[in-house]
Amino acid sequence: MKTSLIQKYNVPGPRYTSYPTVPFWDITTFTPENWKASFQKSFIESNQKEGISVYIHLPFCESLCTFCACHKHITKRHEVEEEYIATVLKEWQLYINEFSETPIIKELHLGGGTPTFFSKENLKFLMDGIFKLAIPHADAEFSFEGHPNNTTKAQLQTLYNCGFERVSFGVQDYNEKVQKAIHRIQPFEAVAQVTKWAREIGYTSISHDLIFGLPHQTKENVIYTINKTKELQPDRISFYSYAHVPWVKGVGQRGFNDNDLPKDDEKRALYEIGKQLFAELGYEEIGMDHFALKTDSLYQATINKTLHRNFMGYTANKTQLMIGLGMSAISDSWYGFAQNVKTVKEYQKIVSEGKIPVFRGHILSKEDEIIRKHILNIMCNFYTSWHLPSTQINNIEMHLALLKGLEQDGLVIVDKNSLTVPKHARPFVRNICMAFDQKMHQKKLKDKVFSMTI
Repeated sequence: MKTSLIQKYNVPGPRYTSYPTVPFWDITTFTPENWKASFQKSFIESNQKEGISVYIHLPFCESLCTFCACHKHITKRHEVEEEYIATVLKEWQLYINEFSETPIIKELHLGGGTPTFFSKENLKFLMDGIFKLAIPHADAEFSFEGHPNNTTKAQLQTLYNCGFERVSFGVQDYNEKVQKAIHRIQPFEAVAQVTKWAREIGYTSISHDLIFGLPHQTKENVIYTINKTKELQPDRISFYSYAHVPWVKGVGQRGFNDNDLPKDDEKRALYEIGKQLFAELGYEEIGMDHFALKTDSLYQATINKTLHRNFMGYTANKTQLMIGLGMSAISDSWYGFAQNVKTVKEYQKIVSEGKIPVFRGHILSKEDEIIRKHILNIMCNFYTSWHLPSTQINNIEMHLALLKGLEQDGLVIVDKNSLTVPKHARPFVRNICMAFDQKMHQKKLKDKVFSMTI
């Protein structure tokens, strides 16, 4: 990849887990009432047809990892588990009260924080509470994020017994200097042990999360980490670009000097090395930053053009409605987004008052919905078309003009009614999506918000 292209297009930009992206939500017109109408409409349209998705945010961590941009609550006090789960189940009941029938859950994901902070007993209590009020879909897919240092075989078995067959382990990098810089000391042996346990129990999809662009990370680090990963052969690999956003996350991402980070073409070279090694190991590139073996459902979804992207990342199971439970969780009705309050204390207080704890959101306009479809097509399939009346965008000429530079640089192929991203141009997919982002062009942000695109 040409260094000049990296320097030209390495600008701040969204990762497009939603459109509009959170900084451009119209929170002035959002209310709990129009959010309720939005998710009720979506539920009626989709529950019997495809089921719904549920994301549960379990925010507690025993220590702070300095690479992490998630909403979390650092504590070693495990007595917080019971009250938090009780609150999540109360919030779930508040949604159940607004549904017209029993929900059918097709996809459920436990994210963090650290879901394996919670004991096996409390994890079972949580799942039992969710399914006292819901039915699992015949093709349900349940997944969770596990920390290799504290995931036990008993937790894995308990969640498997509850229907979980997918697990993602956060690895990041196996180099000790890098691990010390990001405050994530994690031996290979711990990852090997939990991966082995998961396979023995019967998990059908095991994912390892790796990150490139971390402080002190070198080409040799990446090669070493991927060679160690090869020994364990996970079904999926996420190879994320480190999002350096200390202006958003404060001290958590200031645990090292900015000069310790690989820059621009140096950082991108780490990805290219990883991508090459994954291909040699039989992994197929999926969307942006993801790789999967051909036996994995994520690869099958790519082939079948059913791959979807939401706040949980890429998924093989698209549902119209996703309910987010827990502190800071985001819900998606397709017609609107809503985010819960961001602290445990406030979350528990509002739920105890019998209110769904959303504090901001966005109800999509018809134009938003059309653009969202195009951005999803580009992020998932590297192709989109606007030849049908239902897919046509107002002021398409403006978007085509914004694509001209990318087209001239050979990063996108545009014809009269469609757009294709060539395989070599996939690293620039965020930049391509930005050309369709009307909210970004209508409203310029004063403060830094997004990480760099490449």
